[in-house]
Amino acid sequence: MPTFLSLRRRFLLLGSASLLLTGVAHALDLPKGKVILTITGNIRLKNVADQADFDMDMLAALPQYSFSTSSPWYKETKKFTGPLLRDVLAAVGAQGTTIRAVALNNFKVEIPLADTQQLQVVLARLLDDKPMLIREKGPLFIVYPFDTATELHSARYYSRSAWQLRTLEIQ
Repeated sequence: MPTFLSLRRRFLLLGSASLLLTGVAHALDLPKGKVILTITGNIRLKNVADQADFDMDMLAALPQYSFSTSSPWYKETKKFTGPLLRDVLAAVGAQGTTIRAVALNNFKVEIPLADTQQLQVVLARLLDDKPMLIREKGPLFIVYPFDTATELHSARYYSRSAWQLRTLEIQ
């Protein structure tokens, strides 16, 4: 008979692997505030046909994760806080191999979905514990934990860190 802790571990592992499940429909509340992020493409939602919209409160309600890291965009180490990108994708039942991130200025970058499972990639909504303004790369910024591995300090991963994010297209 499994113990509560072993069941909890299994549940957490299954939750992290939910991007790999097929045919599972997820429920998502409708935003009450200004839509800050739209997710389209290969998602599985019960209440929405082709896209999922998030307001800032919806993103803040997901488990939050913080880390401090150096980056090419700031002179000193900065603290980034927000939900893990994998948790945001799991909330909409995302399936696929690639995420196309689109910024407010229409900048586009493709991110392997595997990055979100292998790394603690955060969808930052706070910079040094304060909401990010558009002029500060906000309101959302995909940030890799650069200081956790030497190979993350490269143009490959820096280019995947989209700021002023507005849309994620799952392919």
